[in-house]
Amino acid sequence: MFLINLQGKDSIYEQIRSQIEKFIKAGILKPNDKLPSVRNMALELGINPNTVMKAYQELEKNGYIYTLNKKGVFVSSKLENKDIKLIDEAKNMLKTLKEEGFSKNELVDILTDLYKEEDNVNNQ
Repeated sequence: MFLINLQGKDSIYEQIRSQIEKFIKAGILKPNDKLPSVRNMALELGINPNTVMKAYQELEKNGYIYTLNKKGVFVSSKLENKDIKLIDEAKNMLKTLKEEGFSKNELVDILTDLYKEEDNVNNQ
């Protein structure tokens, strides 16, 4: 199911993470689908389990998957595909702004102002 290019420019963990994200967005992996265990995926791909663990940790941090102790790793049901696409679009926009020279504080200020405007409208 997963293909790794050992000569590719992206690290192995990034390739795993990227493929899982793409499978989720495409609907190939659906909410609550079980993913291979860290050990099984590492054996299948012939790589170090720590590499798979790093990919899974990043996916979990970004809300794509969740782990249940002694049960396994699953695709998150909290984010629907449309939500994931919106989050990715927002991240891409923020990345573009960062590359254009906006500082983290400037971006936080923009978000803070946006939510203040919303709060003001809701409180009227």
